[in-house]
Amino acid sequence: MSGVFDRLAGQAEAVAELTAAATAARLRVPGQGWDESDARMVHAWLFTGPPGSGRSVAAMAFAAALQCEHPEIVGCGECRACHTVLAGTHADVHLLAPQGVNILLKDVKETIHRAASRPGTGRWQIVVVEEADRLTEQSGNALLKVVEEPPNRTVFLLCSPTTDPMDIMVTLRSRSRNVALRQPDAEAVERALLADGSIDPERARWAASVSSGHVGRARWLATDEATRERREVVLQLPMVMHNPGRAFPLADQLVKTAEQEAIARNTESDEREVEELRTALGAGGTGKGTASAGRGASGAVKELERAQKSRRTRSTRDSLDLALVDLAGFYRDALTAAIGARDVAPVHADKADEAARLGGHYPAASILKAIEAVQDCRAAIEVNVKPKFAVSAMVGAIRAALT
Repeated sequence: MSGVFDRLAGQAEAVAELTAAATAARLRVPGQGWDESDARMVHAWLFTGPPGSGRSVAAMAFAAALQCEHPEIVGCGECRACHTVLAGTHADVHLLAPQGVNILLKDVKETIHRAASRPGTGRWQIVVVEEADRLTEQSGNALLKVVEEPPNRTVFLLCSPTTDPMDIMVTLRSRSRNVALRQPDAEAVERALLADGSIDPERARWAASVSSGHVGRARWLATDEATRERREVVLQLPMVMHNPGRAFPLADQLVKTAEQEAIARNTESDEREVEELRTALGAGGTGKGTASAGRGASGAVKELERAQKSRRTRSTRDSLDLALVDLAGFYRDALTAAIGARDVAPVHADKADEAARLGGHYPAASILKAIEAVQDCRAAIEVNVKPKFAVSAMVGAIRAALT
C-alpha cells in the first residue's frame, strides 16, 4: 500500500516525525483545548527547506495523514480523506497561497473565517499556508492572531524557505514546530520520478541528475519538452557571453519565453474563472434586474482580471528564476573547474565539458563575479525591477566581469 508520505523524496527523518505527530493526534479527545502536553502534536507547524525539497508536498501529506480514515494506518493514501486532501478538494483543508505576488489580508481573513468552524467531515480544520514568506505585514499579523489563540480543532501548516525573519515573522516562527527538510540527492529524486511508472527510466535518471535536488523541476524536465528547450537556451548563454550580438538577444529571448509560458499556463484557468464569475453574477440572464446585475458583474470581472494579471506576473518571475538558477549552476560548475576542485558533483552533468572549457579560460575571481551578477539579477526581479531590464543589466555585468 502506498502511503501519503511516499510523495516525499529523501526525507526519512521528517516523515518519522510527522507520522508520530499524526498518530498522537488521533488520541486527542474531540473538543479538547490545545494544552500540547503531548509534544509530538502541536497546533502550528513550519515546514522549511531549499527549493524543490518538498515543503508544500510535506504539508499536504501531513494534512492527509491527520484526516486519514484508515483505522490502523496513519496516512494510508487509499481512503477517501487521503484522496480528497491530496486532490485539494477536502472540505476541511484550506489552502492559502498567493494569487499574485503576495498573500493579501482579505485572503487570510476569508480562510480564517472558513477554518473557524468545527470540522465537517474530517478530524480537523487544517490551514495550509503554501508560501508563508509571501505574507505581507498586515496579512501576517492577521494570521498571527489566530495562531496565538487557535480554535480547538484547527491546525496550521506554514511553508517557508527558512526560519530567517526575512522569510517568516519571528512571532509566527516562535509559535510553530519547525520541520526542516533537506535537499534530496539525485537517487531520491529519481525514485520519486519513477514512482508513478509514467516516466522513462533513462529520462528520469537524466532529469534527476540536472535538477539540483529540486523534485518539481526534475519532473518538469522529464515530462515537458518546452522546459527542456528553455534549459538549453539558458545554458547557451555563458558560451556566447563574449559576443554582445548573440548574448543580449538570447537574454531577451529568455525573458519572452518566461512571459509566454506564464500566459500559456494561466490562460485556461483565467478564462474559466471569468466565465464562472459572470455566471454567478447573473450575466447573460433575462428579466427584471439583469441590467444592474450586468453592471455589477463588469466591476467584479475587472477586479478578477487585475488579480489574474498579478498572478501572471508571479508566474513569469518564478519561471525566470528557475532559468537564472540554472545559469548560476553552470557558472558554479565552471568555478569548480577553474579552482581544480575534485570529487564535487556538477550541477549540470550533461554540460560538464562546456563548463570545464569556460573554467579553463577565465580566472576563478571573474567567474565568481558572474555568479554574483546572476544572484543580483534574481534579487532585482524580486523587488519588482522589470525582468527585461534586470536580465540585460546582468548580461552587462557578466561581460564586464569576464573581460
